[in-house]
Amino acid sequence: MKSEKDNAEVRLTDPGAYQEIVDAEWNIIYDKLEKCVASGAQIILSRLAIGDLGTQYFADRGIFCAGRVAEDDLVRVTKATGAKVQTTVNDVTPEQLGNCEVFEEKQVGNERFNLFRGCPSSKTCTMVLRGGAEQFIEEAARSLNDAIEIVRRAVKNAAIVPGGGAIDMELSRHLREHARGIEGKGQLFINAFAKALEIIPRQLCDNSGFDATDVLNKLRQKHASGDPGAANFGLDVNTGGIIDTYEGTYCAFHRIPASLFYLSAGDCLSIHHPTRD
Repeated sequence: MKSEKDNAEVRLTDPGAYQEIVDAEWNIIYDKLEKCVASGAQIILSRLAIGDLGTQYFADRGIFCAGRVAEDDLVRVTKATGAKVQTTVNDVTPEQLGNCEVFEEKQVGNERFNLFRGCPSSKTCTMVLRGGAEQFIEEAARSLNDAIEIVRRAVKNAAIVPGGGAIDMELSRHLREHARGIEGKGQLFINAFAKALEIIPRQLCDNSGFDATDVLNKLRQKHASGDPGAANFGLDVNTGGIIDTYEGTYCAFHRIPASLFYLSAGDCLSIHHPTRD
């Protein structure tokens, strides 16, 4: 008899001893199954296949089992239920078992899902997306991921800045004013960078279907006026005019424009200093 996992062989000189080895192997299997039952577990998940014998053995005793469970799913279940992954069936204690209020197997379309509800340590949930075509599901998944990432950024960094291109227009104004005091070609570089910042509000206008030239002129005039709160004015995507984005709730997370500004400034330095470390 050869074991596929351990690559071990048993050589016999007496054919009658073969049945004894087979019986011993079955006894080992049943002993392990009995230890799983004796542990008090009602749901058993395994990375490897369980097989028909184990499935029937557990089913006869009212225990649900599932084999070939993905590693990610297994980790999520252990975190949610408080269970511990076991490498052996020996000495399994109640403290190593997890718990949940409700467990059910539900048919959704052509697939079956195992649902764990009321887990004590659950901090996540599973969303099942369905659609008439694959491209619809992919688009819904992208939109859902965008929404989740926005909430994640809001939780991790709650600082906000004016949206609608307001922060970009204000930075552009400061750079143009600073460029007036620079002599030589450096003034051209700074003005070019200031003009590049206006691409974001211009693109917002184009995406909203408004005249970018007209809106940008209004924004330049408003930001240069020096009025209190003028730095907060950006594009109003509903009317095509300009608006105080704080009052209109057009805001952006501080980290996003800051990261874009640092990256673009770093690219300019790399172009100006090609040998810069």
